[in-house]
Amino acid sequence: MSVKTVQAIINGQTYNLTLNRETGKYEATVTAPVRSSYNQSGHYYPVTVRATDDAGNTTTKDASDGTLGKSLQLVVKEKVAPVSAITYPTSGAFITNATPAIAFKVTDEDSGINESTIKLTVDGSTVASEEISKKAVSGGYECTYTPKSALGNGAHTIKVEVSDHDGNAAAVQTVSFTVDTVPPTLSVTAPVEGYVTNQARLLVSGTTDDATSKPVTVTVNGEKVAVNENGTWSKTITLSPGANTITVVATDKAGKSTTVTRKVTLDTGAPVFVSAKLTPNPVDAGKTFIISVEVTD
Repeated sequence: MSVKTVQAIINGQTYNLTLNRETGKYEATVTAPVRSSYNQSGHYYPVTVRATDDAGNTTTKDASDGTLGKSLQLVVKEKVAPVSAITYPTSGAFITNATPAIAFKVTDEDSGINESTIKLTVDGSTVASEEISKKAVSGGYECTYTPKSALGNGAHTIKVEVSDHDGNAAAVQTVSFTVDTVPPTLSVTAPVEGYVTNQARLLVSGTTDDATSKPVTVTVNGEKVAVNENGTWSKTITLSPGANTITVVATDKAGKSTTVTRKVTLDTGAPVFVSAKLTPNPVDAGKTFIISVEVTD
Protein backbone atom coordinates (compact mmCIF):
# COMPACT_ATOMS: atom_id res chain seq x y z
CA MET A 1 0.00 0.00 0.00
CA SER A 2 1.04 3.62 -0.44
CA VAL A 3 0.05 7.06 0.79
CA LYS A 4 -2.80 8.44 -1.26
CA THR A 5 -3.42 11.89 0.25
CA VAL A 6 -1.87 14.12 2.86
CA GLN A 7 -3.76 17.11 4.14
CA ALA A 8 -3.24 19.87 6.67
CA ILE A 9 -6.03 21.73 8.45
CA ILE A 10 -5.12 25.22 9.68
CA ASN A 11 -7.55 27.76 11.09
CA GLY A 12 -10.50 25.86 9.60
CA GLN A 13 -8.98 25.66 6.12
CA THR A 14 -7.91 22.33 4.53
CA TYR A 15 -4.81 22.21 2.33
CA ASN A 16 -3.69 19.31 0.13
CA LEU A 17 0.01 18.50 0.35
CA THR A 18 1.99 17.30 -2.66
CA LEU A 19 4.91 14.85 -2.59
CA ASN A 20 8.28 16.46 -3.23
CA ARG A 21 10.16 13.61 -4.87
CA GLU A 22 13.51 15.18 -4.22
CA THR A 23 12.96 15.34 -0.46
CA GLY A 24 10.40 12.59 -0.12
CA LYS A 25 8.18 14.87 1.90
CA TYR A 26 4.66 16.12 1.35
CA GLU A 27 4.58 19.89 1.07
CA ALA A 28 2.31 22.86 0.45
CA THR A 29 2.83 26.59 0.44
CA VAL A 30 0.25 28.09 2.77
CA THR A 31 -0.63 31.70 3.49
CA ALA A 32 -0.57 32.35 7.22
CA PRO A 33 -3.66 33.74 8.98
CA VAL A 34 -3.88 37.52 8.80
CA ARG A 35 -4.26 37.83 12.55
CA SER A 36 -1.66 37.25 15.23
CA SER A 37 -1.82 33.96 17.09
CA TYR A 38 -1.26 35.68 20.42
CA ASN A 39 -4.95 35.72 21.32
CA GLN A 40 -5.39 32.05 20.38
CA SER A 41 -5.33 29.43 23.12
CA GLY A 42 -1.68 28.78 23.91
CA HIS A 43 -0.73 31.73 21.65
CA TYR A 44 -0.58 29.50 18.55
CA TYR A 45 -2.79 28.20 15.73
CA PRO A 46 -3.15 24.40 16.06
CA VAL A 47 -2.30 22.48 12.89
CA THR A 48 -3.80 19.09 12.11
CA VAL A 49 -2.20 16.75 9.56
CA ARG A 50 -4.01 13.75 8.08
CA ALA A 51 -2.61 11.01 5.86
CA THR A 52 -4.74 8.42 4.03
CA ASP A 53 -3.41 5.38 2.16
CA ASP A 54 -4.87 3.58 -0.86
CA ALA A 55 -6.76 1.22 1.41
CA GLY A 56 -8.51 4.06 3.15
CA ASN A 57 -6.55 3.85 6.38
CA THR A 58 -6.13 7.31 7.97
CA THR A 59 -3.69 8.68 10.53
CA THR A 60 -4.24 12.07 12.15
CA LYS A 61 -1.88 14.13 14.28
CA ASP A 62 -2.50 17.53 15.86
CA ALA A 63 -0.90 20.09 18.19
CA SER A 64 -1.73 17.99 21.24
CA ASP A 65 0.25 14.98 20.04
CA GLY A 66 2.95 13.89 22.44
CA THR A 67 5.54 13.47 19.69
CA LEU A 68 4.67 15.90 16.90
CA GLY A 69 2.55 18.37 18.87
CA LYS A 70 5.16 21.11 19.26
CA SER A 71 5.92 21.09 15.54
CA LEU A 72 2.22 21.52 14.78
CA GLN A 73 1.83 24.73 16.75
CA LEU A 74 1.86 27.61 14.27
CA VAL A 75 2.92 30.92 15.80
CA VAL A 76 1.86 33.96 13.76
CA LYS A 77 3.15 37.41 14.59
CA GLU A 78 1.68 40.68 13.41
CA LYS A 79 3.95 43.36 11.96
CA VAL A 80 1.74 46.39 12.55
CA ALA A 81 2.91 48.62 15.41
CA PRO A 82 0.51 49.92 18.06
CA VAL A 83 -0.80 53.46 17.99
CA SER A 84 -0.25 55.89 20.85
CA ALA A 85 -1.33 59.48 21.36
CA ILE A 86 -0.92 62.00 24.17
CA THR A 87 -4.25 63.77 24.59
CA TYR A 88 -3.36 66.18 27.43
CA PRO A 89 -1.52 68.46 27.64
CA THR A 90 -1.30 69.25 23.96
CA SER A 91 1.96 70.18 22.28
CA GLY A 92 3.00 73.77 23.00
CA ALA A 93 0.22 74.28 25.56
CA PHE A 94 0.51 76.83 28.36
CA ILE A 95 -1.35 75.60 31.43
CA THR A 96 -1.97 77.06 34.89
CA ASN A 97 -2.29 73.74 36.74
CA ALA A 98 1.01 72.59 38.25
CA THR A 99 -0.33 69.04 38.78
CA PRO A 100 -2.02 68.36 35.43
CA ALA A 101 -3.79 65.06 34.75
CA ILE A 102 -1.58 63.79 31.94
CA ALA A 103 -3.67 61.66 29.57
CA PHE A 104 -2.73 59.33 26.73
CA LYS A 105 -4.20 56.41 24.80
CA VAL A 106 -2.52 53.28 23.42
CA THR A 107 -4.23 50.79 21.09
CA ASP A 108 -3.42 47.72 19.00
CA GLU A 109 -6.17 45.93 17.12
CA ASP A 110 -4.41 42.57 16.69
CA SER A 111 -2.12 41.00 19.30
CA GLY A 112 -3.08 43.76 21.71
CA ILE A 113 -1.18 46.13 23.94
CA ASN A 114 1.38 44.56 26.26
CA GLU A 115 0.42 46.42 29.44
CA SER A 116 3.83 45.85 31.01
CA THR A 117 5.48 47.89 28.24
CA ILE A 118 3.45 51.07 28.83
CA LYS A 119 6.07 53.64 29.77
CA LEU A 120 5.62 57.30 30.66
CA THR A 121 8.49 59.66 31.37
CA VAL A 122 8.12 63.20 32.68
CA ASP A 123 11.14 65.45 32.21
CA GLY A 124 13.31 62.38 31.72
CA SER A 125 12.12 60.54 34.85
CA THR A 126 10.21 57.28 34.37
CA VAL A 127 6.87 57.09 36.16
CA ALA A 128 6.28 53.88 38.10
CA SER A 129 3.79 51.67 36.28
CA GLU A 130 1.53 51.35 39.32
CA GLU A 131 1.13 55.12 39.45
CA ILE A 132 -0.41 55.18 35.97
CA SER A 133 -4.18 54.63 35.89
CA LYS A 134 -5.01 52.26 33.00
CA LYS A 135 -8.59 51.89 31.83
CA ALA A 136 -9.20 49.05 29.37
CA VAL A 137 -10.89 50.14 26.14
CA SER A 138 -11.36 48.47 22.77
CA GLY A 139 -7.91 47.47 21.54
CA GLY A 140 -5.94 48.97 24.40
CA TYR A 141 -5.93 51.41 27.29
CA GLU A 142 -6.76 54.98 28.19
CA CYS A 143 -4.13 56.09 30.68
CA THR A 144 -3.87 59.00 33.11
CA TYR A 145 -1.22 60.16 35.53
CA THR A 146 -1.26 63.08 37.95
CA PRO A 147 2.13 64.12 39.35
CA LYS A 148 2.39 63.75 43.12
CA SER A 149 4.49 66.89 43.36
CA ALA A 150 3.74 70.17 41.61
CA LEU A 151 5.64 70.78 38.41
CA GLY A 152 7.72 73.93 38.46
CA ASN A 153 6.86 76.96 36.40
CA GLY A 154 8.45 76.65 32.97
CA ALA A 155 8.84 74.09 30.18
CA HIS A 156 8.21 70.36 30.66
CA THR A 157 8.35 67.32 28.37
CA ILE A 158 6.41 64.05 28.54
CA LYS A 159 7.11 60.91 26.51
CA VAL A 160 5.03 57.78 25.94
CA GLU A 161 6.38 54.40 24.76
CA VAL A 162 4.53 51.10 24.30
CA SER A 163 4.70 47.75 22.44
CA ASP A 164 2.21 45.06 21.48
CA HIS A 165 2.35 41.40 22.51
CA ASP A 166 4.26 40.53 19.34
CA GLY A 167 7.04 42.99 20.18
CA ASN A 168 6.14 45.77 17.75
CA ALA A 169 6.93 49.17 19.27
CA ALA A 170 4.74 52.20 18.67
CA ALA A 171 6.33 55.42 17.49
CA VAL A 172 7.49 57.34 20.54
CA GLN A 173 5.15 60.21 21.33
CA THR A 174 6.60 63.38 22.85
CA VAL A 175 4.84 66.56 23.95
CA SER A 176 6.35 69.72 25.40
CA PHE A 177 4.24 72.19 27.36
CA THR A 178 4.65 75.05 29.82
CA VAL A 179 3.33 75.44 33.35
CA ASP A 180 2.62 79.02 34.41
CA THR A 181 0.95 79.60 37.76
CA VAL A 182 2.06 83.21 38.20
CA PRO A 183 0.14 86.11 36.59
CA PRO A 184 2.09 88.74 34.65
CA THR A 185 3.39 91.89 36.28
CA LEU A 186 1.62 95.10 35.31
CA SER A 187 2.55 98.68 36.11
CA VAL A 188 0.52 101.69 34.97
CA THR A 189 2.90 104.65 35.06
CA ALA A 190 0.43 107.20 33.67
CA PRO A 191 -2.01 108.53 34.65
CA VAL A 192 -1.79 108.49 38.43
CA GLU A 193 -4.84 107.61 40.50
CA GLY A 194 -7.20 110.57 40.92
CA TYR A 195 -5.69 112.55 38.04
CA VAL A 196 -7.75 115.57 36.94
CA THR A 197 -7.32 117.11 33.51
CA ASN A 198 -9.03 119.51 31.12
CA GLN A 199 -7.76 117.57 28.08
CA ALA A 200 -10.04 114.89 26.63
CA ARG A 201 -7.12 113.04 25.03
CA LEU A 202 -5.13 111.12 27.65
CA LEU A 203 -2.02 108.94 27.26
CA VAL A 204 -2.19 105.72 29.27
CA SER A 205 1.16 103.94 29.54
CA GLY A 206 3.07 101.40 31.58
CA THR A 207 5.08 98.18 31.56
CA THR A 208 4.35 94.47 31.79
CA ASP A 209 6.34 91.25 31.96
CA ASP A 210 6.00 87.51 32.51
CA ALA A 211 9.02 85.33 33.13
CA THR A 212 7.36 82.10 31.95
CA SER A 213 4.89 82.68 29.16
CA LYS A 214 5.62 85.65 26.97
CA PRO A 215 4.34 87.50 25.07
CA VAL A 216 1.87 89.25 27.34
CA THR A 217 -1.18 90.91 25.82
CA VAL A 218 -2.51 94.20 27.22
CA THR A 219 -5.93 95.78 26.86
CA VAL A 220 -6.98 99.27 27.89
CA ASN A 221 -10.72 99.53 28.41
CA GLY A 222 -11.09 96.33 26.39
CA GLU A 223 -9.02 97.47 23.41
CA LYS A 224 -5.83 95.57 22.62
CA VAL A 225 -2.58 97.52 22.89
CA ALA A 226 0.74 96.67 21.25
CA VAL A 227 3.42 95.60 23.73
CA ASN A 228 7.04 96.32 22.84
CA GLU A 229 9.81 93.75 23.27
CA ASN A 230 10.96 95.49 26.46
CA GLY A 231 7.44 95.23 27.92
CA THR A 232 6.47 98.89 27.54
CA TRP A 233 3.09 99.84 26.12
CA SER A 234 1.00 102.97 25.63
CA LYS A 235 -2.36 104.02 24.27
CA THR A 236 -4.13 107.36 23.90
CA ILE A 237 -7.76 107.27 24.92
CA THR A 238 -10.58 109.81 24.86
CA LEU A 239 -12.12 110.73 28.21
CA SER A 240 -15.76 111.49 28.83
CA PRO A 241 -16.69 114.62 30.81
CA GLY A 242 -16.62 113.93 34.52
CA ALA A 243 -15.39 110.78 36.26
CA ASN A 244 -13.68 108.08 34.17
CA THR A 245 -12.42 104.62 35.14
CA ILE A 246 -9.56 103.24 33.10
CA THR A 247 -9.14 99.46 33.24
CA VAL A 248 -5.86 97.90 32.12
CA VAL A 249 -5.55 94.09 31.88
CA ALA A 250 -2.36 92.12 31.17
CA THR A 251 -2.80 88.45 30.18
CA ASP A 252 -0.05 85.88 29.65
CA LYS A 253 -0.16 82.89 27.27
CA ALA A 254 -1.40 80.61 30.05
CA GLY A 255 -4.43 82.84 30.57
CA LYS A 256 -3.33 84.29 33.91
CA SER A 257 -4.14 87.99 34.15
CA THR A 258 -3.46 91.07 36.24
CA THR A 259 -5.77 94.10 36.33
CA VAL A 260 -5.01 97.69 37.30
CA THR A 261 -7.60 100.51 37.36
CA ARG A 262 -7.14 104.26 37.42
CA LYS A 263 -9.84 106.84 38.20
CA VAL A 264 -9.41 110.16 36.39
CA THR A 265 -11.63 113.18 35.88
CA LEU A 266 -12.13 115.31 32.80
CA ASP A 267 -13.08 118.87 33.83
CA THR A 268 -13.39 121.33 30.94
CA GLY A 269 -15.55 123.97 32.70
CA ALA A 270 -13.70 127.11 33.90
CA PRO A 271 -14.38 128.48 37.41
CA VAL A 272 -17.35 130.93 37.72
CA PHE A 273 -17.29 134.00 40.01
CA VAL A 274 -20.63 134.25 41.81
CA SER A 275 -19.91 137.31 44.01
CA ALA A 276 -17.16 139.60 45.26
CA LYS A 277 -17.15 141.87 48.32
CA LEU A 278 -14.60 144.29 49.87
CA THR A 279 -15.13 144.99 53.56
CA PRO A 280 -14.97 147.77 54.68
CA ASN A 281 -15.31 149.79 51.58
CA PRO A 282 -14.39 152.61 51.67
CA VAL A 283 -11.44 151.88 53.92
CA ASP A 284 -9.22 154.35 55.85
CA ALA A 285 -5.82 154.89 54.37
CA GLY A 286 -3.29 152.46 55.74
CA LYS A 287 -5.95 150.22 57.25
CA THR A 288 -6.76 146.64 56.30
CA PHE A 289 -9.80 145.35 54.48
CA ILE A 290 -11.13 141.94 53.58
CA ILE A 291 -11.70 140.62 50.08
CA SER A 292 -14.44 137.93 49.99
CA VAL A 293 -15.04 136.09 46.71
CA GLU A 294 -17.49 133.26 45.98
CA VAL A 295 -16.34 130.93 43.16
CA THR A 296 -17.89 127.72 41.78
CA ASP A 297 -16.53 125.11 39.40
